[in-house]
Amino acid sequence: MDLRQLRYFVAVAEERNFNRAAERLHIAQPPLSRAIQILEGEVGTELLDRSSRPLKLTATGRLLLDQASQILSRMDGLRAMMQLAAATEKRHFTMGFVASTIYARLPQLIRGFRAAAPDVELSLVEMVSLDQIAALKDGRIDVGFGRVRFGDESVQRTVLREEKLVVALPAGHRLADEAGALSLHDIQSEPLILYPREPRPSYADQVLGLFADHGIRPKVAHEARELQIAIGLVAAEEGLSVVPESVKKSRVDDVVYREIQEHGVSPIIMSHRIGDRSPELLTMAHVISVNYALWGYQVPEALGYLV
Repeated sequence: MDLRQLRYFVAVAEERNFNRAAERLHIAQPPLSRAIQILEGEVGTELLDRSSRPLKLTATGRLLLDQASQILSRMDGLRAMMQLAAATEKRHFTMGFVASTIYARLPQLIRGFRAAAPDVELSLVEMVSLDQIAALKDGRIDVGFGRVRFGDESVQRTVLREEKLVVALPAGHRLADEAGALSLHDIQSEPLILYPREPRPSYADQVLGLFADHGIRPKVAHEARELQIAIGLVAAEEGLSVVPESVKKSRVDDVVYREIQEHGVSPIIMSHRIGDRSPELLTMAHVISVNYALWGYQVPEALGYLV
């Protein structure tokens, strides 16, 4: 006995006619008659008095009609409940980000995404660029915003923009009040604070690479775990640090920022799984494109394939 048989039986019992029941069920009459006969065989007795016109239910038929109607009603209610749950269930979208992108207008992009996709549950996870690649491949995040270029055949990388680097100095440092940009040669003998300490390669290697490009071996005094610690050490007069320009927005007391004469930039990179065209990722790409245009940034051509 299955739900199809019960529906067939209820239709015949309510219509008291095989032809009308067949029309109601949108099937031919012969298969309907055979289905009822099979059901009667399973029950072990007749459910319909076929000698009367219209058809009448036997005592067993009346019992089955009552029970079958309740079962089908509960199944219809369950189906409606599941459809409603599926329709109202929030989709999930997880974003990984490195700490320094918080200063590079990532909060505005997050707010824009939430406004554009209010039914999506957005989760935010701070993680370094290298960890974002593994997290994307494992499905732990859906998009990553980092600063280090990594090549992986499973991950699509889009450079959103290049951000200028500056030097963070203690407010009381001898170079803090000088006018104009500093040269890397001016700070080569100063204690340098790098971040992050691990994993490597990381943003720290970008900074070391910038010095190396100009034949300078900096004096590394500390390797901090994260950006906030590095800036705190600068404020404590433990050394200088080379940071993205947007970090100036952190407004930490006793820290000043000077531009660098040499050309030094750090990219802001959006990474996602190759082939991913989920509605959430497309929405994020659209939000970035719209806001970048408003802010006067060049909109990366690669975003055009996602919007």
